[in-house]
Amino acid sequence: MSDVPPSEESLRQEFEALGKNLIGALRSAWDAPESKRLRDEMTNGLSDLGSTLKREAEYLASHPATQQMKDDVEQIGEKIRAPEAQATVRREILSALQSVNSELQKVIDRWTAADPTSEHPGQDTGPIPPAE
Repeated sequence: MSDVPPSEESLRQEFEALGKNLIGALRSAWDAPESKRLRDEMTNGLSDLGSTLKREAEYLASHPATQQMKDDVEQIGEKIRAPEAQATVRREILSALQSVNSELQKVIDRWTAADPTSEHPGQDTGPIPPAE
């Protein structure tokens, strides 16, 4: 005798049957002539698409306008990497930072001058008051 109650055995058998039926249905659908025709059409269509894209990419790569754009981008890259361009950018950033720091120092000086309890002008004086 089996230790499994009959109702549980029936449930297990039904799940096994369901699994077998699902596999059978999937195989039938996969092997059906309409399914095979659809897969073949999709495979051929994707192959044609790939060939068309490759052909167009080769055409664009050899087109004079594309080559000119590539040359222009390379020239811009060379100019950006040039030491003169880097030095100019560095000077501009330094100048902008100095201006921002100078303006912030003026604000700090105004606030500390307006606060007679401040002992150290320009130092951390607590919370920053809201802008007027």
